[in-house]
Amino acid sequence: MAKKRRRPRKRARSQLFVKKGRLQWLNILVVLMAIVGMVWFIQHNWTSATSHSTTDTLPATSHAAFIKKLAPAAQQLDQKYHVLASITLSQAILESDWGKSTNATENNNLFGVKSDSGRLMTTQEYYDGAYHTVKRRFAVYDSWHASLVDHAKKLAFGTTWDSQHYAAVIKATDYKVAAKALQTAGYATDPSYAQKLINIIQKYDLQRYDRE
Repeated sequence: MAKKRRRPRKRARSQLFVKKGRLQWLNILVVLMAIVGMVWFIQHNWTSATSHSTTDTLPATSHAAFIKKLAPAAQQLDQKYHVLASITLSQAILESDWGKSTNATENNNLFGVKSDSGRLMTTQEYYDGAYHTVKRRFAVYDSWHASLVDHAKKLAFGTTWDSQHYAAVIKATDYKVAAKALQTAGYATDPSYAQKLINIIQKYDLQRYDRE
């Protein structure tokens, strides 16, 4: 009678977490640490990528950066020509849309200053109870600083027909008085021009740059 072949016994396979009925704590710890490391790596890189993405979408010139860039010159001109720095800054913000207007980027014109020999551009002016799109020539400057200086001189020395045209603005030691004096002198056609300047000054605390 033929003997039955004995099937070779299968060796018990060593398992990662259990071997011979015993938990392999070291292996478990290593795997857990690897998982935690992977989770941290993924979260860290996701956060970093999101951060860079958000930063890249921010405008090149933020509001705070724009103010910081112009404030030193505005204060110096305040000392020399007695134009309140808060007025200079608020006008630059309003007139140039934070330095992003075409007039500011192409002409370095921060204050909407017109010139007979300047560049012809489209603008909005208020008259007859409504805003109208018109063509006007605007001054072209070599830099924003040149625009700041010309603005201060314009207010300090007035117009060609009236050297005292903006005298009330120069004499003012309060930004509200100065803003209203600008509107009264006809610096802009916008009937709410003074209030817009006041709102900007108060919102960004620009009066802190004024002379004491």
